[in-house]
Amino acid sequence: MSGTSVHEGGCFCGAVRFTLQGKPEAMAYCHCNSCRHWSAGPVSAFTLWRPDALQLTAGADKIAVFDGNPGTEDERLLSKRQWCSVCGGHIYTEHPAMGLIDVPTAVIENFDFKPVFHVHYQETVHHMADGLPKYQDLPAQAGGSGRQLPELAEAPLASGRDAP
Repeated sequence: MSGTSVHEGGCFCGAVRFTLQGKPEAMAYCHCNSCRHWSAGPVSAFTLWRPDALQLTAGADKIAVFDGNPGTEDERLLSKRQWCSVCGGHIYTEHPAMGLIDVPTAVIENFDFKPVFHVHYQETVHHMADGLPKYQDLPAQAGGSGRQLPELAEAPLASGRDAP
């Protein structure tokens, strides 16, 4: 196992701890409504890992699960979101259809996040001019259309008025 990267992380209060071994399969930003609501932010920075890369080291009995995605009955979009039952801090999300887990970047300590694309950019509320590809849904190799959107698009203001 020499040369294998090991990353540590955990929930907000520290009751749940984990390690991740190796490198993530992908690092990116998600702009979908579901991830924005779950992360309570305008965009979600995520890392995707093989499930066997994650090892819970403390607090497995403190993990609560929400199984599903509100607003859809599509089984392909099923997610199992897992968090600490003590503090509510996020731990990871299982994506069974993809065979991967999503570990929010913020819960991995001292992690060098290097995103390579954006997904579900058609739902964005926060345009980002970073030169990375912006996929309408998902890259083709991840089961999406592979259609890319312009980096910056005109976004109407919530009030419907023009900016001053």
